[in-house]
Amino acid sequence: MQPKFKKSYKFAIMTSLYITLFITLLTSVFLYAYYAINGWVIFAFSASMFVVSFIVIQYRVERFIYKRVKKIYDDLTLLESTTISKGAITTDMKTLTEEIDKFARDKKIEIETLKVRENYRKEFLGNVSHELKTPLFTVQGYVLTLLDGAMNDKALREKYLERASKGVERLGYIIKDLDMITKLEVGDLSLNREVFNIVELVKNVFDMLEMKASKKRITLTFDSDYLNPILVNADKERIQQVLANLIVNSIKYGREKGTTEVSIENLIKNRVIVRVTDNGEGIGKVHLPRLFERFYRVDKSGSRKEGGSGLGLSIVKHIIEAHDEKIYVESEYGVGSEFSFTLEKAK
Repeated sequence: MQPKFKKSYKFAIMTSLYITLFITLLTSVFLYAYYAINGWVIFAFSASMFVVSFIVIQYRVERFIYKRVKKIYDDLTLLESTTISKGAITTDMKTLTEEIDKFARDKKIEIETLKVRENYRKEFLGNVSHELKTPLFTVQGYVLTLLDGAMNDKALREKYLERASKGVERLGYIIKDLDMITKLEVGDLSLNREVFNIVELVKNVFDMLEMKASKKRITLTFDSDYLNPILVNADKERIQQVLANLIVNSIKYGREKGTTEVSIENLIKNRVIVRVTDNGEGIGKVHLPRLFERFYRVDKSGSRKEGGSGLGLSIVKHIIEAHDEKIYVESEYGVGSEFSFTLEKAK
């Protein structure tokens, strides 16, 4: 539908006024001097001149300037139909300039955003390629070695098959975690909210990871005795995944004979905050802003030795944000780290 035309009379009024004043001054002197015309006739002549000038000039504005201004609007509409076409077309140059300036600023921001996304896309694809390539080449190397004759050695065959199995397992972790992040981002992974005891859930995660923690003699503990249940409203399975990821990370990067401590505190607005604190190696401040990015690793070599997909913290962030909650991190290199997130407390 063609946009409504917004007329601008300022140009026509001012131009008509100048023309009327100029012609009236010239003609009034001549008429008064030679024909002794009185003031009322001069006034009527001036008024008529102003009206005629205004009509002619305004008509030309509508026919001449409007056509050119409309072409500018049409060009802009092709680029951004949502911002330009909604308003009325105006021949006022100030308004038009403001709209074009706003359009240019919006486009500049959009271009900068697209550049950031493009860089992120390139980095992400590079990370995916690298993460998939490492275990894939590992599996391929062991399989080719077996096919070249190593399978005849029973001990070597079992050893290589076990290592190949671990490579396949890691590939499975990466694909599974990528699928989950994609579903979380597009909203396909629905949350099954229920009321449960967060204290009991933390204890279950402690039991599940006790063997892993014992290898580094790390103690999994609460900050105090929680004798009464603390009920929250959330997706129990997903929150268990969040706790497991955070506690596994604290074990990975924790120091020998260290401690991983969980605390649960009441907040205002019917919220609780769950804190996972360790006294491990800590994280440098330079890494904190990017810590929740997919495949971002603080210590690339050390992370791969410990295994995992490199997507754990990104999944944690997406799950918490899917609950409309917040996640925080505080860390000091050489001292330890604390990850915390909020949950809705059950009424």
